[in-house]
Amino acid sequence: MIHIKSKDSCCACAACVQRCPKQCITMQEDAEGFLYPHIDKALCIDCGLCEKVCPILNQGESREPLEVLAAKNSDKEKRELSSSGGLFIALAEHILDQKGVVFGCVFDDKWEAHHVEATTIEQVQAMMRSKYMQSRIENTFALAEKHLKAGRQVLFTGTSCQIAGLHRFLGKAYDNLLSVDLICHGTPSPGVWRRYLQEELASCSEKSASALSEVSFREKSRAGFNWQKYGFVLRSKDAVLSSYAFYDNPFMKGFLRNLYLRPSCYRCPAKDGRSHADITIADFWGVEQSLPDFCDNSGVGVAILHSDKGLKHFNACHFDTRQASLAQVLPGNPCYAVSVGVPSQREDFFRGFSEGQSVVELVEKLTYISPYRRMLSRVLGKIKSIIKR
Repeated sequence: MIHIKSKDSCCACAACVQRCPKQCITMQEDAEGFLYPHIDKALCIDCGLCEKVCPILNQGESREPLEVLAAKNSDKEKRELSSSGGLFIALAEHILDQKGVVFGCVFDDKWEAHHVEATTIEQVQAMMRSKYMQSRIENTFALAEKHLKAGRQVLFTGTSCQIAGLHRFLGKAYDNLLSVDLICHGTPSPGVWRRYLQEELASCSEKSASALSEVSFREKSRAGFNWQKYGFVLRSKDAVLSSYAFYDNPFMKGFLRNLYLRPSCYRCPAKDGRSHADITIADFWGVEQSLPDFCDNSGVGVAILHSDKGLKHFNACHFDTRQASLAQVLPGNPCYAVSVGVPSQREDFFRGFSEGQSVVELVEKLTYISPYRRMLSRVLGKIKSIIKR
């Protein structure tokens, strides 16, 4: 049976929960706000299936990609509505055109992330845009398996550890499965997000007479931002409740400083192609240096194609593309190959969090940089940029 000796040895893919024949495993939230499997030992028959599907106990081999492309959705309007280059929506439309099923991440009624299935473009549109917290996978591996066995085309999108968990759960290759993962910085705590959102809404109470209707972590032109300098925006049906540049938003600050990522994110089991996804997609950060004539503030994506099947599906979509290489992609996306480090302030953050302290106050205190250090960092950044050019 699954036994979590250390919290960095579980990525919460929930493959074990869905594969258990006795349904004796449930996911329960810990003090940091992350889900972990708990086993009812009275029901467990010790069949070992939960261990066989675990992507941390059974890690894949790293793979060299077949092709690396800078890519943009040919429809600029769809790119503006996407976080990056609009690659996901085109792949999803392609699968829907074949009467297929798309699995991806959406907000639930509490503005927390979970995975669902979609068979219409309206349902797929809710999967667009980044949700910076760990998504509950629910029973979507089992649902995907059901559709695959029935012969339907399936697109499953998720973080690398989720895609690795999906492949371990399925236990065999399916020609009708297109798996797509993301270059993932790490997944923030849903519990931290929950408290932060409560604090943020309380601070804008004068405007929030009507209910929250939209959360955008990667706002572009609608609120005066763009792809490279995106915004964090909360909206009701008739007003903007809150709007920040991403580098000023407390939740994004803590996320980008790795304060409240899942413990397994600091030693991710699925980097460097080890998820065995057909396609990896991400923002092409640094494209203005490596492919300046292709840079576009509506969004530029990168597609890392790992399989012939991935190539086939990608080429069936309407993308503007340029040939690229991992050497061009990795400087702006190091998390494709390596995990982020554990910050020294993480323990302090969760100590304060467990005591009920404000997320905003904790982040501001633990990420504070003096004006002198900020100026020095900017100077060093400019020097590095000049050296790269």
